[in-house]
Formats: sequence, C-alpha cells, structure tokens
Amino acid sequence: MSEYKIHDEYSLAEAADRLGERAMELGIISSFVVRHFPDSRQYYIPNENESEPLTPEEAYMKLKKLVESAEAGA
Repeated sequence: MSEYKIHDEYSLAEAADRLGERAMELGIISSFVVRHFPDSRQYYIPNENESEPLTPEEAYMKLKKLVESAEAGA
C-alpha cells in the first residue's frame, strides 16, 4: 500500500476518502458515506443509517487498519 502524505486536515480527509474507496474495491466494506460541511467532514462506515459519524482522523485510522490487514492477507 502506498503511503499517504498528510500535512493538514484537508490532506488527511482526502487520504481517508482514498482508503474508503480502496476498502470498497477490496470488498471489505459495502459502502461508506462522507458528509461534507463547510469546515469538516463526517464519515459513516458502512453507511449513514447503521453507524456513528467518524471524524476524518477516526475514519483514516479505521480504514487504514482494514485495508492493511486485507492487503497483508492477500
């Protein structure tokens, strides 16, 4: 897995978005929702109706762990 260059909140959120897309490609999660607000984002994994909102930091850490585990096992 390529390393993400994170140097601010925006790049962290972008990395979380890419990890979410990768997790869906790998079939680890069926969906994820990102709600955009003027000053922040909220992440829902697997979806908005069945999960608590996560901050970009929480989503990044959770998705990174899922993707790394799946890619290590492949």
